[in-house]
Amino acid sequence: MSDHKDIVNKGDRNKIYFLIVVIVALLGTNAYLYIKDDRDSQRLTSVNTEKDRLKLEVEKIEVELDKVNTLNISLSEKLIKEQEMARLKIAELKLSLQKGLLTQVELEKAQGQVKELRAFVKTYNDGIQRLERENSLLKSEMDSLKASESSASRRAQELERRNLELDAKVKTSASLKASNVHVTAYRVKSSGKNIEVTKASTAKKLSVSFDIVPNQLAKKDYHKIYLRVFDPAGNLIANENNMFEADGQEMQFSYSTSISYNDDNTSYTMDWINPNSFIKGTYSIILYADGYTMGRSSIELR
Repeated sequence: MSDHKDIVNKGDRNKIYFLIVVIVALLGTNAYLYIKDDRDSQRLTSVNTEKDRLKLEVEKIEVELDKVNTLNISLSEKLIKEQEMARLKIAELKLSLQKGLLTQVELEKAQGQVKELRAFVKTYNDGIQRLERENSLLKSEMDSLKASESSASRRAQELERRNLELDAKVKTSASLKASNVHVTAYRVKSSGKNIEVTKASTAKKLSVSFDIVPNQLAKKDYHKIYLRVFDPAGNLIANENNMFEADGQEMQFSYSTSISYNDDNTSYTMDWINPNSFIKGTYSIILYADGYTMGRSSIELR
C-alpha cells in the first residue's frame, strides 16, 4: 500500500516538474518576444526619427541655397553649376526619404549624402560670402571712383566757368569805349554842304562824333562800329536784314562802319541818313563795338 502511494506521488511530482518547465519556457518565450518587439519598436521609432531629422536637414540645406537667389550677386558659371548639382541631389534625397520604410543600409546612405550636402553648402556659402565681400569692395571702389570723377567734373566745370568769366572780363576790358559822344542834325544842300539844324522838318541826317577811351588792352587794328537809332516813340530805325551780336544777344543795327584804332586820341564821326522823315522829339543813339555797348547819346529836334 505504501509502495503504491509512493509511485503515485512520484508520478504527480514529475507532472508538476514538467508543468513548471513548460511554464518557465513559456514565460521565457514571452519575455524574449516582448523584448524583441520592444527592440524592434524602438528601432523602428529610431529609424523614423532619423528619417524625419534627415528630411528637416535637407529642407534647411535647400533654404540655404534659396537665400543665395535673394542676394543681388551675379554668380559665376562654376557656382551656378554647383548649385544645380546640389539641387538635383536634394531632389533625389527627398524622393528617397518619402518612402514608407528605409532599410538600415538606405538610412546610412542617406545620412552620408546629407553630410556631404551639408559640407558642400558650407563651402558654397563661404564662396558666396567671399563674392559678396569682393562685390562690396568693388562697389566701394566704384563709388569712390564715381565720387572722384564727379568731383573732378565739378572742378572742371567750375574752372571752365571761371575761364569763361575771365575771358568775358578780358573781352570786356579789351573792347572799345566811347567818350564825349555828341549827336548833331544836318540838312544837306544841293551842293552837298552840311548845314546844322535843330528842326525836325529840315533835318536829313544825324552825325555822331565821339572819342575813344584810352585802352592798352584794346587791339590796335580795325574795329567794326555799329549804330542803332531810335525815334521819339522808341522805335528802332533799321533794315531788318542788318543783324549783329552784342551784349550776348542778336539785334538789328541802323548803320555800321569800320575805324582804325591806334590808341592815339583820334576823334571819330559817323553819319547816318534817315531813310524816313524826322519828326519832332528826342532821337536816341547807341554805339556798339567788339560785341559790347560802346556809348550812347541823344538829340532833341523841334
